[in-house]
Amino acid sequence: MFGIGMPELIVILVIALIVIGPQKLPDLARSLGKGLAEFKRATEDFKRSVEDEVKAADEQERITREVAAEEERLSRAIAAKDAAEPGKTKVAAKEAAPTERA
Repeated sequence: MFGIGMPELIVILVIALIVIGPQKLPDLARSLGKGLAEFKRATEDFKRSVEDEVKAADEQERITREVAAEEERLSRAIAAKDAAEPGKTKVAAKEAAPTERA
């Protein structure tokens, strides 16, 4: 944790005990612990929201690619059909379709 070993931590605690005093040290430690817990919770919430946004962006990109691929496939199918029936126009094909079914 922050590159602080046990000897350094003991020195810091002894200095804090001398400067702050034994009566206020537990309150200070409690406040520091609550502050660190709140910071950790806020960091986790931020991380989770960023991950959710990245997932949403990836999903949107995937859907966009799928729609573009489907549009390309449909365009090719229409072009192939038009090439197979060069004499018919689109209007003539639409008008002829109901009579052929009947």
